[in-house]
Amino acid sequence: MTAPSAPAGLAETRARALDAAAVLLSCFCALILAGANESSGRIHGDETFWVLLLGILGSVALWWRRTHPIAVLVVLTPIGAITDTAAYAGVVILHTLVVQRRTRAVVVVTALSLPAVVLYAVRRPDPSLPLYGELVITAMFLALTIAIGVAVRSRRDLIDSLRQRAEQAEEQARLRADRLRALERERIAREMHDALAHRISMVSLHAGALHIRPDLSAGEVAKAASTIRDSAHQALEDLREILGVLRADQGDGGLRPQPDLRHLDDLLTEARAAGVRVEATDHLNGTPVSASLGRTVYRLVQEGLTNAGKHAPAVPVHLLLERTPDGELHVLVSNRLPVAGSAGVPGAGAGLVGLAERVALIGGRLRHGVRADPDAGALFDLEAWLPWPN
Repeated sequence: MTAPSAPAGLAETRARALDAAAVLLSCFCALILAGANESSGRIHGDETFWVLLLGILGSVALWWRRTHPIAVLVVLTPIGAITDTAAYAGVVILHTLVVQRRTRAVVVVTALSLPAVVLYAVRRPDPSLPLYGELVITAMFLALTIAIGVAVRSRRDLIDSLRQRAEQAEEQARLRADRLRALERERIAREMHDALAHRISMVSLHAGALHIRPDLSAGEVAKAASTIRDSAHQALEDLREILGVLRADQGDGGLRPQPDLRHLDDLLTEARAAGVRVEATDHLNGTPVSASLGRTVYRLVQEGLTNAGKHAPAVPVHLLLERTPDGELHVLVSNRLPVAGSAGVPGAGAGLVGLAERVALIGGRLRHGVRADPDAGALFDLEAWLPWPN
């Protein structure tokens, strides 16, 4: 069993302090009322002691008003028919019942209070007030007590409702932050796949060239080895950067700006240096595009070149960039299928899944698969139509 929290313990202490104050104040009121009744002649001699004792007993019963309000009510009701020294205690227990939503008990208290007051007023009439005046004053006190109790209860309900809303808002904000972090980590993972898959494919291509071309000159071997070393080093740097962001939970803040359409020439140069024969046809003529569109085009071309390098090495790759009559940006990366049995780097297809998500996010369409061509034979196309901003 765990210990109660500090706020709960503080609330309990405050409640008990209020109960003790209610008991003491009720005893003081019983003393004042007993003295006033003796002075007015309503009670005489030893009666003062007994009515004061009854008022104190009713006052002490208030200590259990929170846990046993009905039992306290049972104690105070007959006392009210004998003396009014427990009047303050009756007001307190009525307030408690209203706040606790004991509607049936409130009705019972109200129904029994008036007959008890009438009985007491008939037995011991007040010399300064007529009977109806005393009844009116009693009814006013009851109505005021009930109104105050309803107001306190409404305020507590409002505070509880606001607290619950605040807790729900905090929980929703936490869930939303967790969801955003998960989406950001997923996006970073896609970036890592796109970047690393391309660079590792370049390493594989150059290593394969060294394996199947033993006749390369010393200079060509050194150049290929240098390219392998640079690509591996860059892949490690990218991996270290992305993992650092994931460990620090910084989202996108620590990543370098992602490449876009302006870096396409560098990508083609790097691919050609790795031995990929790229034939690029660019009809955009340097037309500026948005950053998100440029990044998507770059990733499309990168994924197409990576897949061609992995699965169809030494096969020419055709790249087409154009604007369609429908106002879309058409991207096509196409290559002939390799000869059956030729070696290639295995892949899991995660890059194409990520591309589909990228294209869908900006409202485009993606197609990839084998297409029969009467002249070139079987071709593998990676093709996308992206919305051109007006």
